[in-house]
Amino acid sequence: MDAKRITMDEELKAAFAIRKQVFVEEQGVPLKDEFDQFDTLNGLCEHILVHYNETSVGTGRIRFIDGVGKLERICILEPYRNFGLGKIIIKALEEIAEEQGVSQVKLHGQTHAEGFYQKLGYRTSSDIFMEDGIPHILMLKEIPTKL
Repeated sequence: MDAKRITMDEELKAAFAIRKQVFVEEQGVPLKDEFDQFDTLNGLCEHILVHYNETSVGTGRIRFIDGVGKLERICILEPYRNFGLGKIIIKALEEIAEEQGVSQVKLHGQTHAEGFYQKLGYRTSSDIFMEDGIPHILMLKEIPTKL
């Protein structure tokens, strides 16, 4: 099990395939809403790909908005969800934030995952709101910086 930053188009395509399967096919997010202008290798955000036995099975990305790291598009293919891979993705994204000197990260977590994020040090910071027909909550975490 390992996570690595996506640096090549084929890795980004693998991440897109995972996101399409989880968010579009499994959860019913409209395809037009899943992909956006940040889904490139042009530096607007950093993408992570996680592997299990050399198979790409999970992904996530981080963008920086007004000095805060926003973790987004975190997902794992269904057969691989109970192997601790979500924690690996979050840790990798937080490490990128630390490298950038960012002291706070946030995410819009699906409500069913609230307990998972809380175990990783996130605190719920909003009431429930809807994104793409799925209930979410804003969650925040302070992280140490390396700068």
